[in-house]
Amino acid sequence: MDYPDMVKALPEADIPFKGVRGWILQGENQQAVFLEIEPVGQVSEHSHGAQFGVVIEGQMSLIIGGATRRYGKGDSYFIPAGVPHSAVFHTQFKAIDLFDEKHRYRAK
Repeated sequence: MDYPDMVKALPEADIPFKGVRGWILQGENQQAVFLEIEPVGQVSEHSHGAQFGVVIEGQMSLIIGGATRRYGKGDSYFIPAGVPHSAVFHTQFKAIDLFDEKHRYRAK
């Protein structure tokens, strides 16, 4: 599934991870990002403000605070603020993530 033109018309996020693209829907205090991720292996451990996401397509293993769980289409996840996390993407992957940070990502 490709994102529709109305999503791809949003500002593209400047994301520092290889194989990861996203489009920003900006709120007053939060930011939603429509993510599209190649099966790139592991995104290194990092932390930031709280993050809630819903998987649209694909499979990933998400490591949150040392605990690993596999997520697929329809699953949701929550990462509390400041908790270290990383991910392994097993397939082409799409998700919509809401970040409790106004400027988690800047536009390209």
